[in-house]
Amino acid sequence: MLFTCDTRTRTILARVQPAFLDHPRPIAFAHRGGAAHRPENSWLAFEHAVRLGYTYLETDARATADGALIAFHDRTLDRATDRTGTVAELRHREVAAARIGGTEPIPLIEDLLGAWPGARFNIDLKDALAVRPLIRALRRTAAWDRVCVTSFSARRLRAARRLLDRPVCVALSPAGVTRLRLAGRMRRRGGTLARWLALSGAGCAQVPAHTATAPFMRQAHALGLQVHVWTLNQRHEMERALDLGADGIMTDETVMLRDLLAERGEWLTGPRASGQAG
Repeated sequence: MLFTCDTRTRTILARVQPAFLDHPRPIAFAHRGGAAHRPENSWLAFEHAVRLGYTYLETDARATADGALIAFHDRTLDRATDRTGTVAELRHREVAAARIGGTEPIPLIEDLLGAWPGARFNIDLKDALAVRPLIRALRRTAAWDRVCVTSFSARRLRAARRLLDRPVCVALSPAGVTRLRLAGRMRRRGGTLARWLALSGAGCAQVPAHTATAPFMRQAHALGLQVHVWTLNQRHEMERALDLGADGIMTDETVMLRDLLAERGEWLTGPRASGQAG
């Protein structure tokens, strides 16, 4: 059930879409660079995705004890690298000695932003310590329009929004997604919901497959939100999400998604990412 929009609500919903989202849809996201093909969040993974034609790269952000912002998912080095220890308790020189999968160095977020100036990065803030280093990285690289900030923590997202110097694409927090789902069952909540959404600054909802139902898609789209579905690694999952109207798909299986979109005439990479990693 969709809400009924009055004139004031329609005005609120007619906000400018973040530049990060101005790409033809559906958007293909290389999750952790495309972890099915190369070590996750490694230079090799991002390079592979860019060569395939991906313009959107998804990664994670954690800060070391001395404030270096790295592209790394886990709280500890143990699973993904040949070293052990908690990232937030280690200095960058110690983390830099670790190798993803035993072979690949862990990139700095700022270096990734600089390596491919034509690419856009979906960055998941994994801890509160990463917020300020991310803001500093965005200031130094002027990558405001090339980044979407997301997190499983509404508190982290609020902290990031308070510190941002310029508008940046932000995804709904899980709490925001729940609010959107519940509001879809109620009438006459459109104005309240739209005003809350405008204050949140969110431009998209990034959700797992079980949340990306047809009613949720309609509700989000009625509010002007894009829906990006994660992390789909089976062809039938990708097809279902696309058929329901997903605006973006995140996958480790970057070759599979590229080929599926090409078959559907929807492989729309836009301007190619450019630059050399170093």
